[in-house]
Formats: sequence, C-alpha cells, structure tokens
Amino acid sequence: MTSDELRSIIAAGLACDHLEVEGDGRHWQAVIVSPEFQGKRLIQRHQRVYATLGERMHTDEVHALSMKTYTPAEWAAQPN
Repeated sequence: MTSDELRSIIAAGLACDHLEVEGDGRHWQAVIVSPEFQGKRLIQRHQRVYATLGERMHTDEVHALSMKTYTPAEWAAQPN
C-alpha cells in the first residue's frame, strides 16, 4: 500500500479538512483533521479512523498507524 492509497481510504470514509499520511508501507503516521472528531475523546477518534480502514487493520495490510487527530478548531490553534 502507498501513502496515497491509505490517504484515499481514510478520506473516503471520514470527512477530513486536512490529511497527511507518511510511512514505509507497513508503519504509518497520520495527521487527521475532521469535524467528526468534535466532542469525541482520543480513543473514539482513533476508533473512527480504524473503522475507515476496516479489515485492512486485521489482515496486516496496515500493520501500524500512529495518529494525531484534531478538530478544525484544535488544528487552527496549533502553532505553525
């Protein structure tokens, strides 16, 4: 899997205002900004992203995904 493919999968299942994905094909890092995260705890945000990946997480197609998840307001408050 490529970073573009993983980015497309996440974007297809989750409304994202900003999405960055980097990795080596098995181990990934993502920055995800979504209005769907509003009012959700960190674990709920991660579960929402994992839900977009579905079986890919269970079949080891995506071995590991490290995430930073933000609402649009949290992202806007991040230092540049």
